[in-house]
Amino acid sequence: QVQRVESGGGSVQAGGSLSLSCRYTWNNNCLGWFRQAPGKEREGVASIYSRRGSTFYADSVKGRFTISHDTAKSTVYLQMNNLKSEDTAIYYCATAYYKGGGHCYLDQSDYAYWGQGTQVTVSS
Repeated sequence: QVQRVESGGGSVQAGGSLSLSCRYTWNNNCLGWFRQAPGKEREGVASIYSRRGSTFYADSVKGRFTISHDTAKSTVYLQMNNLKSEDTAIYYCATAYYKGGGHCYLDQSDYAYWGQGTQVTVSS
């Protein structure tokens, strides 16, 4: 059974940091973090091409979030610094097949095996 389990969410004040983890049982080489805020559509946050370590970020999180991957632990991480109230959302991880271009894109339709999500709340 393919599983994906996110953890590490919580509540923090603006300017603070949180680290999310996602342990998986299946990896299609692209690992992505997505989020869905209340009343909004789910959006891509960051991705990593696990074979090369190349990363891709949404403009809204560049310079603040860092995605990384530990093959031995079958875990992908998202380090979130300088959090803002607009980062409040449920965060999900998923996997996709690599399509070329040097990094993994954040097109949700390419991703599968979604986790159950972990809540991140940032208070101002």
